[in-house]
Amino acid sequence: MPDEPAPPTVTEVAAAAGVSAATVSRVLTGRVRVSTSARVQVHDAIARLGYVRHRAPRRTEQAAGLPVAAVVFEPAGRLFRDGYCARLLAGAEEELARRGVPLLTMSATRGAVSSATRFLTAGGVGGVMIVGAPGGHPLAVSLAASLVPVRSAGRPELAVPYADVDNRDGARQAVEHLLLRGRRTIAAIAGPPDSPAAVDRLEGYRRAMLAAGRPPLAAYGDFTSASGGHAAAWLLDRTPRLDALFVASDTMAAGALQALRKAGRRVPEDIAVVGFDDAPLAAFTTPALTTVRQPVEELGSVIAALLLDSDLDRDPELERENPILPTELVVRAST
Repeated sequence: MPDEPAPPTVTEVAAAAGVSAATVSRVLTGRVRVSTSARVQVHDAIARLGYVRHRAPRRTEQAAGLPVAAVVFEPAGRLFRDGYCARLLAGAEEELARRGVPLLTMSATRGAVSSATRFLTAGGVGGVMIVGAPGGHPLAVSLAASLVPVRSAGRPELAVPYADVDNRDGARQAVEHLLLRGRRTIAAIAGPPDSPAAVDRLEGYRRAMLAAGRPPLAAYGDFTSASGGHAAAWLLDRTPRLDALFVASDTMAAGALQALRKAGRRVPEDIAVVGFDDAPLAAFTTPALTTVRQPVEELGSVIAALLLDSDLDRDPELERENPILPTELVVRAST
């Protein structure tokens, strides 16, 4: 007997409708306004292809202990090397274990989108935590369009519920601390512009600088140590009187410290440096790094609890509640 053809995916519906997969997701979820013409095209494509939206059973009807899946949109190697991911998953796992629910962890790969989508939306998991999902990734789009409870770690590019830390306020705290220390020319080393967290940290820095009557100045990195070093050297070349740096990650800040030493600038005597994350390395840089601590383990725990407590029949407005956890400044020797 021939194999049955695979059911159509959100990506295939988007191609048939002549719109983006994200637009299909918006039509299916109803969370964001979509033009009437796009909506008609999507529904026409759904009818022609026979697309059926995956429905997860209500959580109250599921067997006790149905697992929650964490889908990390990073290469598998980074999944185990990245301190942020490890801390986030540890917080989620602790909350789930307390309730007797297992955690499944998987790295999203484009080559396995269809099988991963079927697995995650067929009722075998009680919820999905997505980490670092690009807005156009087909697996992320399919999850957003499904009825499986989904929650993003951090503000996402997709229209799905999320929980995040207060990146903007963390940047504000960093800038105000530097101003109180008498620093006058404060530049930022921002993360990549396609990262919502990086965008929020840069916005918090800019707002704090403008509120203090100081012009903002930024260079960009990609959250790696090397990029932090290159950005610091670029800023020094263009602003010789630079006396402070706000850096959007501790890893980039570590690279910036190396570049400052190479340039003969003393920290904090000549230039003060503040990072972001309070990663384990922050306490071991030379000098030890002042940084903004984000409650990563608590974020994982909060997302896990929200997924377990989700109820698909409750008021859909409540699904839009996106908790923001506070950040705090940890002062060390670099300022």
